[in-house]
Amino acid sequence: MKNDCLHKSLILIVLLIIVSTVAAGCAPRKDSVQQTISPQEAQQIAYDATVYGFPLVIMDLTRQVFTAIPAPNANGAPVNQFANKRTFPDATFINVVRPNADTLYSSAWVDTGKEPVILSVSDTQGRYYMMPLLNYWTDVFASPGSRTTGTAAGNFAITGPNWSGKLPEDITETKSLTRWVWIVGRFACTGPSDYEAVWRLQDQLKLTPLSAWDTNYVPPTNVPVDPAVNTKVSPLDQLLAMDADTYFDYVCQLLVDNPPYKADVPLLASLAKIGIKPGVDYKTYFAGLDNGVKSAIQTGYQSALVKIPASIPGTVKNGWQLPYGTGNYGTDYMLRAATAYLGLGANLVDDASYASASTSSDGAKFSSANKYVIHFNKNEIPPVNGFWSITMYNDKALFAANPINRYAMGSLSDPPLIKNPDGSIDLYIQLDSPDSVRIPNWLPAPASGGFSLTLRLYWPQKQVMDKSWVPPAVQLVE
Repeated sequence: MKNDCLHKSLILIVLLIIVSTVAAGCAPRKDSVQQTISPQEAQQIAYDATVYGFPLVIMDLTRQVFTAIPAPNANGAPVNQFANKRTFPDATFINVVRPNADTLYSSAWVDTGKEPVILSVSDTQGRYYMMPLLNYWTDVFASPGSRTTGTAAGNFAITGPNWSGKLPEDITETKSLTRWVWIVGRFACTGPSDYEAVWRLQDQLKLTPLSAWDTNYVPPTNVPVDPAVNTKVSPLDQLLAMDADTYFDYVCQLLVDNPPYKADVPLLASLAKIGIKPGVDYKTYFAGLDNGVKSAIQTGYQSALVKIPASIPGTVKNGWQLPYGTGNYGTDYMLRAATAYLGLGANLVDDASYASASTSSDGAKFSSANKYVIHFNKNEIPPVNGFWSITMYNDKALFAANPINRYAMGSLSDPPLIKNPDGSIDLYIQLDSPDSVRIPNWLPAPASGGFSLTLRLYWPQKQVMDKSWVPPAVQLVE
């Protein structure tokens, strides 16, 4: 009898311990944390966790701002609808740094949480286009377009991580690891005279829920907007204003619908040491930590936010910063985070390769007071299957106002670039106009100050991706 009572008492004690642990939200006792992790280790783990979670948080904030709108316009659209840029930006545009004057964008945020969504693209009649699909980790998991599927019409079902089923015939499945998918589509465009042709293609883009396929589906209008979404502050500034426990709580919640890769398991085991797990109420967890560990976590968090933008991706050759590995990052978490910080939505290098320069061959910074030439030998002209361009930016990484309103030039230029008799090409980078014959090859510099250049290669050839082709240095004209 005594043994039975003792046995029941032990069971009761165990149950009370379990209940009290659950009630505490799995928050550890302060003395337990001190015994299991040092502030130094906590700081490093918080640093790693900040870098790892950065793409998830900035993507989610970007989605919220982009979709907080009742109907599509050029800058945003409700979920599962396209926002179409109808014109190139000009020198008055200041919303995004290093804007593009080669393509017109069609972008959308797709929610696969309830069912697959089918992307339909019409026949572009040979016009270059791409529709890269990015998951919440910023990896391009599919890229319908000229390079991969050709320019004929196509239907592509975007399916989420938990969906399995049968699709209608003639629909290609593109499966996302995460619930949310960002489409950042682009159509090649030569300029204003080409706008209407691209508009027709944009207007034919469709996103159809699988359940509405083969119906006369019309997207909803006057979509309700979440009033809690902050559309006054940029997504990046919203992130940078967070403290550590808010940021890590955000990461924990995002991990539920956007599962990590299998390759991330070792890192996730480390992150769990400071409580970062899918679905965890991190604010409650953080509140139960020792003050020394709390301070260490905050320090690791802040130091990572400083380091990420300083980790410029790529290598420098001939004065050009050449990024490699974008759009498919594997376990290079810093490259993934730095790219998301500096250029969210980066493409696979197979689709588009961007190189930037701010110095000439003598190592000096570009200045509007000088004249420069970029000389491409006949065998050095950018090797692409799509097209290429060079864009001018002022010292704020925005378009530079100029008398001919030209911000970029390249293989699609109108008027076309003039080649030298030997097949080479000279581009003139300077404030004042060269002689009238060379105006088609003139890229005007800003009225004053420094500037930078970006070379874009769409559908680059093998020698770009294997790093055997490098742009020639920009030469200072004496």
